[in-house]
Amino acid sequence: MRETLSIGSRPGGRNSGSHVFILDPRVLSAVLCAWLLFPAPLAAQNGQQRGVLGPAQESDFRHPPETLVTLGQALFFDKELSGNRNISCATCHSPVVATVDGLSINIGTGGQGLAVLRDAGTGVVPPLAKDPQGRGSRNMTPLFNLGHKQFTKLFWDGRIQVNHAHPSGFDTPAGLDLPMGFEHALDALSIFAETDRQEMTGEPGTNELADASLVHPQIGVWNGLVARLGAIPEYVGLFAAAFPGEVGGPGDIEIVHVGKAIGAFQAAAFRSDNSPFDRYLRGEREAMSTSAKKGMVLFYGRAGCASCHSGVFQTDHDFHAIGMPQIGPGFSPPEDFGREGFTGDEADRYRFRTPSLRNTALTGPWGHNGAFNSLRAVVEHHLDPVGSLMNYDRTQAVLPSRADLDALDFVALDDPNITNAIINAIEIDPPRHLHERDIDDLIDFLHALTDPSAGDLRKMVPKRVPSGLPLAEIRGF
Repeated sequence: MRETLSIGSRPGGRNSGSHVFILDPRVLSAVLCAWLLFPAPLAAQNGQQRGVLGPAQESDFRHPPETLVTLGQALFFDKELSGNRNISCATCHSPVVATVDGLSINIGTGGQGLAVLRDAGTGVVPPLAKDPQGRGSRNMTPLFNLGHKQFTKLFWDGRIQVNHAHPSGFDTPAGLDLPMGFEHALDALSIFAETDRQEMTGEPGTNELADASLVHPQIGVWNGLVARLGAIPEYVGLFAAAFPGEVGGPGDIEIVHVGKAIGAFQAAAFRSDNSPFDRYLRGEREAMSTSAKKGMVLFYGRAGCASCHSGVFQTDHDFHAIGMPQIGPGFSPPEDFGREGFTGDEADRYRFRTPSLRNTALTGPWGHNGAFNSLRAVVEHHLDPVGSLMNYDRTQAVLPSRADLDALDFVALDDPNITNAIINAIEIDPPRHLHERDIDDLIDFLHALTDPSAGDLRKMVPKRVPSGLPLAEIRGF
């Protein structure tokens, strides 16, 4: 069965079922070429009805109250939320680095420094070290536009996602232990980094949150965390202002309040829908350069990018195996099974969530494990994933060096069995051949997805936090 769909559909892949959708580049190119001449009418008249791109709608974004955002801002930057009070959400999701950290794979509590200057820790192992001394598992995901209603599946493997059949309304690693009351996936996501030993909790024996995690890996930490916040009078006041009628004193603060506040701050602070591309969709014909417009036609046409990177945020919110080189530990050392780790379905092995490309020029390295350190390299990988995987340049990996960790970073890449399995799972069509100038145009289009405001997020950083802890790096173990 053959069906030709407009922008936003994708070709059928592995285990896609009986309906195989084929994206017809000739039709798309014709539509987009017409759009280049008459952008506003097509966007306005056909944008939503026929799947052709239209601008993001104001009503689809969250608009949380200022009191909730103010509380969330304080929590996002406060190291009080980590076990040993030495790392915050903003350490790895830094506004200075477009909500990421600039590393291929994050370094959590055991490191020192910010972004690409962060080291891999001392190598001292527990119990002498307060914090884990290994790398994280995957590339730090950007936070842009997660307050938009489209974003219902989060993390590279989608392990937090909306599920209306679940009592809490969400699938999460906490299962039935997730508290009731969350309305958005972003809010639920915002209480999990605090429960991760490598990211924020630290080692048992060094703080009460980590000790509580031995009793219950999530609830124990959450209860200890709200007790900490309730002991700080300024936080009690902020929670009471943000949740009138719910919080009257320290004993009323619940972890759901914490998640809602942090989620609200991220939704408000990191909304990003004023790129040249967005303005073009709203009818500003000159917002994008000629080369970016050519790149857009390629992107949604014969280059095949929109088979997965569809929609106004360039994501189908689905999961695909695209043959990324396996570097770092992943979630199933020495390889990373991706979505399978959440669903348990072998058909999901090596599948990862299609990332939004909003502000992508600012958020490298690219890939679920940050394997590629330039936009050109990751674009070329998509054009020929097998060739790219077989000839991967390891110097692209941005991994703070430490001898014991360095020895583990490319174990999977050196295993031909793992490499062959990754190749056999690839869902991308056979290699696409583009001229160098075509790739240049594609990259210009990717740059046109950058909202100018995303390049300078300094205004998101508060002058202080209620705990009194320094916003700057805390050194020492």
